[in-house]
Amino acid sequence: MPVIADIIAQDPVGMEQLRAVRALGLPDWCIAAGFVRNRVWDHLHGIAPGRAPADIDVLFYDSADISKEREFELEDRLDDILPGQPWQVRNQARMHVWKNLPQHKSTADAMTYWLETVTAVGVRLEADDSITVIAPLGTDDLLNLRCRPTDFGCTRRNDYEARIAAKRWRELWPKVRFLE
Repeated sequence: MPVIADIIAQDPVGMEQLRAVRALGLPDWCIAAGFVRNRVWDHLHGIAPGRAPADIDVLFYDSADISKEREFELEDRLDDILPGQPWQVRNQARMHVWKNLPQHKSTADAMTYWLETVTAVGVRLEADDSITVIAPLGTDDLLNLRCRPTDFGCTRRNDYEARIAAKRWRELWPKVRFLE
């Protein structure tokens, strides 16, 4: 079975996007969510080329500056580097606020509070062009075409179900099994 880093490395568009984010020099960063999930599921469904995600979720962790303005500035910088992409930059050091949780400790910690396990997977392009996979909840569900709520998602079951329906995952990836 192909590993996530191999799937991403074979995608020239994804690699270009990773290089753009790497150029920012952000602390504790990765691109996650649909960027990874969609590419892996498309690959496992034999869909080539893979479909572009609706947005490119760039995560980083910097407790020194949790302003929303910094996120907008970083999106502008990314648009200068690689224009026309649906960049969405979020500092995970502030994401706990709207979820009414204690402050997250890192990008990986923040991802454990997402709704489903298959979305809590990110990738980072290292200086030597190797790809690091950040998956605090593992990669088994993603690679085995299983979707299930995280522990946090279990506490917000209606949000989890609504998200799956709104994203049309059952239609787009019919081989995925949705588990309780």
